[in-house]
Amino acid sequence: MRIPAHTVCTAIREDIVSGVFGPGGRLTEEVLARRYGVSRVPVREALRTLESEGFVTTRRHAGACVAEPTEQEAADLLELRMLLEPLAAARAARRRSEAHLKVLRGLVRLGQERARRGQGEDLRSLGGWFHETLSQASGSPGLIALLTQMRHKVAWMYVVEAPVRPVESWAEHGAIVDAVARGDAERARALTAVHVDRAAGAHRLRVRTLQPAVNTASVPH
Repeated sequence: MRIPAHTVCTAIREDIVSGVFGPGGRLTEEVLARRYGVSRVPVREALRTLESEGFVTTRRHAGACVAEPTEQEAADLLELRMLLEPLAAARAARRRSEAHLKVLRGLVRLGQERARRGQGEDLRSLGGWFHETLSQASGSPGLIALLTQMRHKVAWMYVVEAPVRPVESWAEHGAIVDAVARGDAERARALTAVHVDRAAGAHRLRVRTLQPAVNTASVPH
Protein backbone atom coordinates (compact mmCIF):
# COMPACT_ATOMS: atom_id res chain seq x y z
CA MET A 1 0.00 0.00 0.00
CA ARG A 2 1.39 3.37 -1.01
CA ILE A 3 1.49 5.79 1.93
CA PRO A 4 0.63 9.33 0.74
CA ALA A 5 3.13 12.15 1.01
CA HIS A 6 0.93 14.18 3.37
CA THR A 7 1.01 11.32 5.91
CA VAL A 8 4.81 11.18 5.70
CA CYS A 9 4.91 14.97 5.96
CA THR A 10 2.86 14.86 9.17
CA ALA A 11 5.15 12.21 10.66
CA ILE A 12 8.35 14.12 9.86
CA ARG A 13 6.85 17.39 11.14
CA GLU A 14 5.84 15.75 14.42
CA ASP A 15 9.34 14.35 14.83
CA ILE A 16 10.84 17.81 14.23
CA VAL A 17 8.43 19.48 16.68
CA SER A 18 9.06 16.84 19.36
CA GLY A 19 12.84 17.15 18.96
CA VAL A 20 13.56 13.76 17.42
CA PHE A 21 15.32 15.68 14.65
CA GLY A 22 17.15 18.67 16.11
CA PRO A 23 17.80 22.03 14.43
CA GLY A 24 20.52 21.75 11.79
CA GLY A 25 20.24 17.96 11.62
CA ARG A 26 20.42 16.30 8.20
CA LEU A 27 17.30 14.72 6.77
CA THR A 28 18.33 12.18 4.16
CA GLU A 29 15.68 10.60 1.99
CA GLU A 30 17.10 7.11 2.45
CA VAL A 31 17.10 7.25 6.26
CA LEU A 32 13.62 8.80 6.41
CA ALA A 33 12.23 6.25 3.96
CA ARG A 34 13.49 3.43 6.19
CA ARG A 35 12.18 5.10 9.36
CA TYR A 36 8.63 5.47 8.04
CA GLY A 37 8.57 2.35 5.89
CA VAL A 38 7.97 4.16 2.59
CA SER A 39 9.72 4.78 -0.71
CA ARG A 40 11.82 7.88 -1.27
CA VAL A 41 9.18 9.50 -3.50
CA PRO A 42 6.72 10.53 -0.73
CA VAL A 43 9.67 11.52 1.47
CA ARG A 44 10.94 13.85 -1.25
CA GLU A 45 7.48 15.41 -1.63
CA ALA A 46 7.12 15.76 2.15
CA LEU A 47 10.48 17.53 2.47
CA ARG A 48 9.45 20.03 -0.21
CA THR A 49 6.26 20.78 1.73
CA LEU A 50 8.13 21.13 5.01
CA GLU A 51 10.62 23.47 3.35
CA SER A 52 7.75 25.69 2.18
CA GLU A 53 6.45 25.70 5.77
CA GLY A 54 9.84 26.72 7.19
CA PHE A 55 10.65 23.51 9.07
CA VAL A 56 13.31 22.37 6.59
CA THR A 57 16.05 24.11 4.65
CA THR A 58 18.21 22.86 1.78
CA ARG A 59 21.95 23.40 2.13
CA ARG A 60 24.54 23.19 -0.59
CA HIS A 61 26.49 19.92 -0.35
CA ALA A 62 24.37 18.83 2.65
CA GLY A 63 20.88 18.50 1.23
CA ALA A 64 17.79 18.82 3.43
CA CYS A 65 18.32 19.83 7.05
CA VAL A 66 16.06 20.85 9.93
CA ALA A 67 15.76 24.64 9.94
CA GLU A 68 17.48 26.68 12.66
CA PRO A 69 15.08 29.51 13.54
CA THR A 70 16.44 32.68 15.11
CA GLU A 71 15.05 34.37 18.19
CA GLN A 72 13.73 37.15 15.95
CA GLU A 73 11.86 34.65 13.79
CA ALA A 74 10.36 33.11 16.94
CA ALA A 75 9.23 36.54 18.18
CA ASP A 76 7.75 37.35 14.77
CA LEU A 77 5.79 34.10 14.88
CA LEU A 78 4.04 35.04 18.13
CA GLU A 79 3.32 38.52 16.80
CA LEU A 80 1.72 37.11 13.65
CA ARG A 81 -0.35 34.71 15.70
CA MET A 82 -1.59 37.62 17.82
CA LEU A 83 -2.85 39.24 14.62
CA LEU A 84 -4.44 36.15 13.06
CA GLU A 85 -6.19 34.56 16.06
CA PRO A 86 -8.45 37.61 16.60
CA LEU A 87 -9.21 37.69 12.86
CA ALA A 88 -10.29 34.05 13.03
CA ALA A 89 -12.54 34.80 16.01
CA ALA A 90 -14.18 37.70 14.17
CA ARG A 91 -14.87 35.53 11.14
CA ALA A 92 -16.15 32.74 13.37
CA ALA A 93 -18.74 35.16 14.78
CA ARG A 94 -20.06 35.64 11.25
CA ARG A 95 -19.71 32.11 9.89
CA ARG A 96 -19.83 29.60 12.76
CA SER A 97 -22.25 26.69 12.62
CA GLU A 98 -24.32 25.31 15.48
CA ALA A 99 -21.98 22.30 15.50
CA HIS A 100 -18.97 24.60 16.07
CA LEU A 101 -20.81 26.36 18.91
CA LYS A 102 -21.71 23.06 20.54
CA VAL A 103 -18.08 21.91 20.52
CA LEU A 104 -16.77 25.29 21.75
CA ARG A 105 -19.26 25.41 24.61
CA GLY A 106 -18.45 21.83 25.56
CA LEU A 107 -14.73 22.62 25.67
CA VAL A 108 -15.38 25.72 27.80
CA ARG A 109 -17.45 23.70 30.28
CA LEU A 110 -14.71 21.09 30.55
CA GLY A 111 -11.97 23.71 30.81
CA GLN A 112 -13.76 25.68 33.51
CA GLU A 113 -14.48 22.51 35.48
CA ARG A 114 -10.86 21.30 35.27
CA ALA A 115 -9.57 24.78 36.17
CA ARG A 116 -11.79 24.98 39.28
CA ARG A 117 -10.60 21.54 40.39
CA GLY A 118 -6.97 22.35 39.72
CA GLN A 119 -6.64 19.60 37.12
CA GLY A 120 -4.05 21.45 35.07
CA GLU A 121 -2.78 18.41 33.19
CA ASP A 122 -5.82 18.51 30.88
CA LEU A 123 -6.01 22.26 30.34
CA ARG A 124 -3.25 22.57 27.73
CA SER A 125 -4.82 20.07 25.35
CA LEU A 126 -8.30 21.52 25.94
CA GLY A 127 -6.97 25.00 25.15
CA GLY A 128 -5.39 23.72 21.96
CA TRP A 129 -8.66 22.09 20.87
CA PHE A 130 -10.54 25.29 21.71
CA HIS A 131 -8.37 27.51 19.51
CA GLU A 132 -8.30 24.93 16.72
CA THR A 133 -12.12 24.71 16.75
CA LEU A 134 -12.40 28.51 16.83
CA SER A 135 -10.22 28.78 13.73
CA GLN A 136 -12.22 26.02 12.01
CA ALA A 137 -15.38 28.03 12.72
CA SER A 138 -13.92 30.95 10.73
CA GLY A 139 -14.77 29.13 7.51
CA SER A 140 -11.56 30.44 5.91
CA PRO A 141 -9.42 27.56 4.58
CA GLY A 142 -6.35 29.74 4.04
CA LEU A 143 -6.56 31.24 7.53
CA ILE A 144 -7.14 27.81 9.09
CA ALA A 145 -4.06 26.43 7.30
CA LEU A 146 -1.90 29.37 8.44
CA LEU A 147 -2.99 29.06 12.06
CA THR A 148 -2.48 25.30 12.05
CA GLN A 149 1.05 25.76 10.71
CA MET A 150 1.73 28.46 13.31
CA ARG A 151 0.60 26.21 16.15
CA HIS A 152 3.05 23.54 14.99
CA LYS A 153 5.83 26.12 14.86
CA VAL A 154 4.98 27.59 18.27
CA ALA A 155 5.12 24.09 19.77
CA TRP A 156 8.50 23.62 18.08
CA MET A 157 10.04 26.92 19.17
CA TYR A 158 8.48 27.44 22.60
CA VAL A 159 7.75 25.74 25.89
CA VAL A 160 4.28 26.93 26.94
CA GLU A 161 3.78 27.19 30.68
CA ALA A 162 0.41 26.61 32.33
CA PRO A 163 -1.65 29.79 32.93
CA VAL A 164 -1.01 31.37 36.33
CA ARG A 165 -4.77 31.95 36.73
CA PRO A 166 -6.45 29.11 34.82
CA VAL A 167 -9.96 29.99 36.06
CA GLU A 168 -9.62 33.51 34.62
CA SER A 169 -8.15 32.14 31.40
CA TRP A 170 -11.15 29.85 30.88
CA ALA A 171 -13.54 32.65 31.77
CA GLU A 172 -11.96 34.51 28.83
CA HIS A 173 -12.61 31.49 26.60
CA GLY A 174 -16.24 31.53 27.70
CA ALA A 175 -16.62 35.25 26.92
CA ILE A 176 -15.17 34.70 23.44
CA VAL A 177 -17.71 31.94 22.75
CA ASP A 178 -20.56 34.15 23.98
CA ALA A 179 -19.49 36.87 21.51
CA VAL A 180 -19.20 34.34 18.69
CA ALA A 181 -22.66 32.94 19.52
CA ARG A 182 -24.17 36.44 19.36
CA GLY A 183 -22.49 37.14 16.05
CA ASP A 184 -20.59 40.08 17.59
CA ALA A 185 -17.48 40.00 15.41
CA GLU A 186 -15.78 43.07 16.89
CA ARG A 187 -16.21 41.90 20.48
CA ALA A 188 -14.97 38.42 19.56
CA ARG A 189 -11.93 40.02 17.91
CA ALA A 190 -11.19 42.30 20.88
CA LEU A 191 -11.60 39.58 23.52
CA THR A 192 -9.40 37.16 21.58
CA ALA A 193 -6.72 39.83 21.12
CA VAL A 194 -6.56 40.41 24.88
CA HIS A 195 -6.57 36.67 25.61
CA VAL A 196 -3.80 35.83 23.12
CA ASP A 197 -1.69 38.77 24.31
CA ARG A 198 -1.89 37.56 27.91
CA ALA A 199 -1.14 33.98 26.88
CA ALA A 200 2.00 35.11 25.05
CA GLY A 201 3.60 35.76 28.45
CA ALA A 202 3.52 32.02 29.17
CA HIS A 203 5.74 31.20 26.17
CA ARG A 204 9.41 30.47 26.86
CA LEU A 205 11.91 29.95 24.07
CA ARG A 206 13.51 26.56 23.75
CA VAL A 207 16.82 28.44 24.02
CA ARG A 208 19.06 25.45 23.36
CA THR A 209 17.53 24.94 19.92
CA LEU A 210 17.64 28.55 18.75
CA GLN A 211 20.50 30.52 17.25
CA PRO A 212 20.83 34.30 17.72
CA ALA A 213 19.75 36.54 14.88
CA VAL A 214 22.51 37.26 12.39
CA ASN A 215 22.15 41.03 12.44
CA THR A 216 20.18 42.15 15.47
CA ALA A 217 21.36 45.75 15.07
CA SER A 218 19.04 46.19 12.12
CA VAL A 219 16.00 44.82 13.94
CA PRO A 220 13.71 47.52 15.37
CA HIS A 221 12.78 47.14 19.06
